[in-house]
Amino acid sequence: MRPLILITNDDGIQARGIQHLMDVAAAFGDLVVMAPERNASGMSCSLTTQQPLRVHTLEEREARHVYTCSGTPVDCVKMALEHFCPRKPAVVLSGINHGSNASINIVYSATMGAVLEACLLGCQAIGISLLNHNPEADFSGCDATVTTLLARVLEHPLPEWTALNVNIPREGAKGIRLCRAARARWTDSLTPRTDPLGRPYWWMTGKFVNDDPAPDTDLYALDHGYASVVPIRPDYTAEGAIPQLKDLETEHE
Repeated sequence: MRPLILITNDDGIQARGIQHLMDVAAAFGDLVVMAPERNASGMSCSLTTQQPLRVHTLEEREARHVYTCSGTPVDCVKMALEHFCPRKPAVVLSGINHGSNASINIVYSATMGAVLEACLLGCQAIGISLLNHNPEADFSGCDATVTTLLARVLEHPLPEWTALNVNIPREGAKGIRLCRAARARWTDSLTPRTDPLGRPYWWMTGKFVNDDPAPDTDLYALDHGYASVVPIRPDYTAEGAIPQLKDLETEHE
């Protein structure tokens, strides 16, 4: 029996990135695709709790089942795993995202929110992003990286409680580097403007600042033409800080 691969994204089912990923992944296994019916970028790990979820079938054939969901990427993963996957997926893929999810961007990314949810639910999971926001971007430069990683995790599973955040340079990668996430930040993210009626509003823009130029980071690898692979986990515990904070412990009378 061929492996089952679950695919989602945050750009929506119509995005060129997920369509390309489906074509590449089809060589490795049977596909279940559950993607948002519209763009859901920036939703991180959000869930839909105030309205019902609806699923629409786009395609159903022996090795390829494609659905859209009215909810977020996390909703898509939960929905697919609970109701639409005939067996546990060998791997969950999220992407290929239009734009970077390197460094601190993982905090905001719904592409990576889906990956973390899949990891929480006991599945191998990989988020894949191309550093190109153009809706008509050429994703063929991702093929070597995606096929290398898919072959690796299907033969040698990832460690428990670990997923991968993969980012690929705009023109494709000359190789793969295992990295840590660079410490970077967004500044001046809300720009004040005025509408035609003279009323103020604010527009999300921002400047990305890299405070961490070290050569072992994802941003360094990407700047030098390599795909970056950062192991991540859904547990946010800062274990290294625990010894320094032991003085917080006390006994209340």
